Formats: sequence, C-alpha cells, structure tokens
Amino acid sequence: MDFNFSDQHIMLRDSIRNFAAKEILPIAEQIDEEDHWPDGMWEKLAGLGVMGITVDEEYGGAGADLLSAVIVLEELAKASPSIALSWGAHANLCCNNLNHNASHEQKKKYLPPLCSGKHIGALGLTEPNAGSDAVNIQTVAVKKGDYYVVNGTKMFITNGTVANTIVLYAKTDKEKGARGITAFILDTGFPGFSVSKKLKKYGHRGSPTAELVLEDCMIPSENVMGEENKGIHVMMSGLDVERAFYAGEAIGIAEACLEFSVKYAKERVQFGKPIGTFQLIQAKLADMYTQLEAGKILCYRAAVLADQARRGGKGTEIHKLAAASILFNAEMATRVADQAVQIHGGYGYMLEYPVQRFLRDAKLLEIGAGTSEIRRLIIARELLGI
Repeated sequence: MDFNFSDQHIMLRDSIRNFAAKEILPIAEQIDEEDHWPDGMWEKLAGLGVMGITVDEEYGGAGADLLSAVIVLEELAKASPSIALSWGAHANLCCNNLNHNASHEQKKKYLPPLCSGKHIGALGLTEPNAGSDAVNIQTVAVKKGDYYVVNGTKMFITNGTVANTIVLYAKTDKEKGARGITAFILDTGFPGFSVSKKLKKYGHRGSPTAELVLEDCMIPSENVMGEENKGIHVMMSGLDVERAFYAGEAIGIAEACLEFSVKYAKERVQFGKPIGTFQLIQAKLADMYTQLEAGKILCYRAAVLADQARRGGKGTEIHKLAAASILFNAEMATRVADQAVQIHGGYGYMLEYPVQRFLRDAKLLEIGAGTSEIRRLIIARELLGI
C-alpha cells in the first residue's frame, strides 16, 4: 500500500502543525502542571474545522477519512497528548461513532452542535469493574413506556466533566450477556445523570477525566442507537476504529521525543564534545527513529483499512490489525520516551523538561482501549481462529 499523503493530507498536517506550534506548545507545560484544560481551546479547535472531521458534510462535518483524523491527532500529540486525547474522544469516540451508527434523525439533532464545537462529546463504556472485560458492563437500562430508566456508573471517561453528548452502553437484557447490550445517545442534561468526581491522573493532565453516575436516568426510546440488544456490534467496531485511531497519538509522542532528543544531543556537551558524537547516544537515536518509522506504516495502514471496514468495503483484517497497531505503537512510544529521558540525563528527570511529560502520557496508550495484554489475546485468537 502507498502511504504517500495526498495534497489534502499534507495541507491538513501543515495547518494543524502550525496551529499546535503557535497555540498549544507554548502552554503545554502549564496545562500539565495545572491539570487544567486551556480556556478557549475547544473554540480554537472548532475554528480549524476538525471537531467533526470524519462526519458527513450534511451534518456539519468535514467528511474526511480516518487517516486525516489520525494526522490531526498525531500533530496535536506532538505538542500536548492531553489536548490530543480529549479532542480524539470528542471527534472519534463520539462524533465518528454517531456518524456511522446513528439514524438520520439522530444525526441531524446531535451532530451539528458537536461539529461546530458548541457541544462536546464523550464515550461511556468503561465501568469500575468492567475495563478490559467491556462486555461485562453492569449498567442497566429498563424500558418503561417511551423511556429507558438507566442505573449504573461509568469510570475513566475522557471529557466526562464537560461532555454534552455521550455514546453510552448499557445492558437491556442481562440474561443475554454480550447480546443484551444496547447503545444509547445520552444528553447529559437528562434527569438522573451526574458527574461524581473529576479524576486525578499520572499523565494526560489537563484532559478532563471523570466518574459518571446514572441514577434512574431517563433516556428517551428514540435515543437508542441502532436496535435494542444489538449494541455489541457498535461497541466492537468502535473499538477497532479507536485502536487504529489512537495509534496516531503514540506516533506524535514518539516524534516529539525524537526531535527533543536530537536537539539535546547536538547541544549538550560532556567531556568536551556534544553527546551526539558518542556512539551509545547515536545508537539510541537510531533505534528510536527505526521504531518510529515502522510504527507509522502500521498506524497508517490500520487507519486506511479501518475506514474501509466501516464503509463496508475491504478490511477483513482490521480486528487484529487495529490491535497490532495500537499494541506496537503504544509500547514503542513508551520505549522512545523512556530513551528520551535517558538521553537528557538528570535534566530529563526534571519537570521543566518536556520529555518526562511525554513518558507519563505514553503509558496510558498501553492501557486504554484494551490493555496490551488484551490486544495480544485479540491478535492471537484471530490468527488461531478461536
């Protein structure tokens, strides 16, 4: 497959790169230190036209492919993985999901304000006792007349404190297990919904993460996405796309760490020479570059095939390929960030140097959307046909 970007992809990349350098990079350390989402950032992202980047134009989106979304994520992550994470939860986990699975009427109602940035989106899947075991969610929705009464708790929800619209999963038939899951569109203004607390994190500080509570939350029947008890397909196809998509954040983290390390190796003098003249430092940089370039090919290929699978075309390999992409790239980003800290030495351990922030941020990518262990199981089971 040819992964030379089109002219449109290159223009998009350059636009986001310039924006990130001007609007995000100068405040990236402050975002992390204060654990605060910068004022006006959602509006600025909306001004770029990327809030609904993969959403069809008739609903206010840009109508771009998933590779375009990965490019945006990558460039945002090079400046601030925190901004990238929250933007991704909105644009991909919520908007892209709605665009592919909601009805025409649901799209007309919910997507335009999400694409304009007036509303913020999130995904409500993970629970306190259902992380990697996603199909074992305990949130329950019981139909009563024209509404579903929903009770349960959602945990580790990116954008949970600020979201207006959440793609929510609940059990509508507990006896059926995975076949009793239904996808809903939750308006956070519905009665019975509340944010329990904002969560404090090791990395990705500034990206708001929350625990959500649904206590006799009333969701209209018209807000079922797809069909009752048919949510497992929505969930699994969404996880494939999420894995293919978020590999792009790992690429951005690794790129930033490599760039910082090359610059530091040229400038830092020890024993009368720049440390970049020492072969052990050169070997580290060479390995970082090689792993990054290998990761890019896997990431971009998975993005293209995930798009094809979602659109009903080719892409039968996407279940294991998406898992392989995020598996390799997440662990690659952690290794590269770790080596960046090592190259920076004592300064790399200091909070005022950005490489330690990227190392903390990289670790989440080995955990979210299925841990590295789960990804290996997915790949192996697909290969073995079990």
